[in-house]
Amino acid sequence: MTTRKIRVLIVDDSMVIRQILHDIISEAPDMEVVGMACDGLQALEKIPKLQPDVVTLDIQMPRMDGLATLDAILQRHPLPVVMISSLTQRGAEITLQALDQGAIDYIPKPESAGQLTEVREELVRKVRLAAGADVQRILRIRRERKQRQASLPKLSVIKCPPDAAAELLTDKCIAIGISTGGPPALSVLFQQLQPPMPPIVVVQHMPPHFTKPLSWRLDSISALSIKEAADGDLLRPNHVLIAPGGFHLELRKIGPQVKVRIFDGPPVSGHKPSVDVMMQSAAKIFGPRCVGVIMTGMGRDGADGCKAIRAAGGYVFGQDEASSDVYGMNKVAFQEGGVDRQFGLDEGARVLTEYVRKHFLKTPTPSAVG
Repeated sequence: MTTRKIRVLIVDDSMVIRQILHDIISEAPDMEVVGMACDGLQALEKIPKLQPDVVTLDIQMPRMDGLATLDAILQRHPLPVVMISSLTQRGAEITLQALDQGAIDYIPKPESAGQLTEVREELVRKVRLAAGADVQRILRIRRERKQRQASLPKLSVIKCPPDAAAELLTDKCIAIGISTGGPPALSVLFQQLQPPMPPIVVVQHMPPHFTKPLSWRLDSISALSIKEAADGDLLRPNHVLIAPGGFHLELRKIGPQVKVRIFDGPPVSGHKPSVDVMMQSAAKIFGPRCVGVIMTGMGRDGADGCKAIRAAGGYVFGQDEASSDVYGMNKVAFQEGGVDRQFGLDEGARVLTEYVRKHFLKTPTPSAVG
């Protein structure tokens, strides 16, 4: 018996890009392109007739742009949508908004023939994984999350100056690894986290040009200071450094200080930046003063890093299945013994705060965060 192929509808106003995506998808033995559309309105006409399993959706199109088309698709025909984003700051900002609205994933639009090999592998992998996604469940999780967020009291986003408590956290670290479903999840976490917090380092799987707008977006809603990491940046309490897309980040101890090293190199655990690279370096430097956090995402990057943190005497939290868009990286880490405790996304800020207060600050834990 032959296995049914994944049916893909390509939506892009560029005939060249449509053909490139068509050729890549058609070469995959388990996929077929059932149709192409040059804009959102045409896509909405074709979806009921073609019954695709996955839609690839351009962001900037005439008549009906990508965000409006995404909303219409999710309302009328809840399907997995993979955004095709231009490698620009504007493209990245709109992509982040699309992920908030319910897109499953995204890939950068190929801008040259030299990028085709990398895009080919990423497109096929993400379409294949998107086809298996429970879109109704993901949309329900995000809708319920937004409702809960709206019901919470609005937290202060005033950046707090260092205080005595923060100084006690200089030699501690929180290392966060996250991938698919990450930007919306990080928004929930950092909107709730309040100082004092140890230095926080984040690896979010993203290509170049995407992590800077992500850091701006998160910084605007958080009482912590959040930026894209640059080579030589110093780890400081109440500050969050996000690994730049397309580069690895590792921590290095220079005298009494810990700084980040940003470098190029082959992918590790299938990714660049790699969670494993960052976490393993954090484990070596901070040992029992390191907290690992592994969250939603596809694959297994971070599983070895979580085990390294635990082996060094640190503690690891893993996001649970119920609150994850994709229970992948965190599932592998949990199953392989790299996670001490699982948590729901909405309680992430609370459990981290309680741990920091109890183990790093040696103060009574609050009954709630927020």
